[in-house]
Amino acid sequence: MSDEDHFEVGEAGSSFCYPMQAGSVKKGAYAMLKGFPCKVTDMSTSKAGKHGHAKATIVGTDIFTGKKHEDFHPTSHNMEIPFVKKEEYQLIDVSEDGYLSLMLKNGELKEDVKLPEDTDEDKDTSHKIREEFKNDKDLLVIIV
Repeated sequence: MSDEDHFEVGEAGSSFCYPMQAGSVKKGAYAMLKGFPCKVTDMSTSKAGKHGHAKATIVGTDIFTGKKHEDFHPTSHNMEIPFVKKEEYQLIDVSEDGYLSLMLKNGELKEDVKLPEDTDEDKDTSHKIREEFKNDKDLLVIIV
């Protein structure tokens, strides 16, 4: 062996998705549809044909953009299911520059989340959060 052997190193991190049979996906669950992480809004199956598998038609909305996606899979084949982590925080303060002060469950503060301003819908949501906070309402913020 030479003194300059090089070896590729793999990561021990986990994947962002796990496999599940398409026929097992339920309405309200999450699934990757055409490469987008979606919440399933409709699921239907068709019977197997003479030479084929039963097919699942899965419709969902993108969890980030709200765009509708539709995908088809044989019910016995695996499809990717994303790991979706949702965190709930109590809103403590909204700064002038749009950063939120959020209380974690252990009592610590999280201050690195900014109100969204990318789309008109984001701006409306940000405005509603500011208004409700100014009216002294107790608000919970859910981050996906």
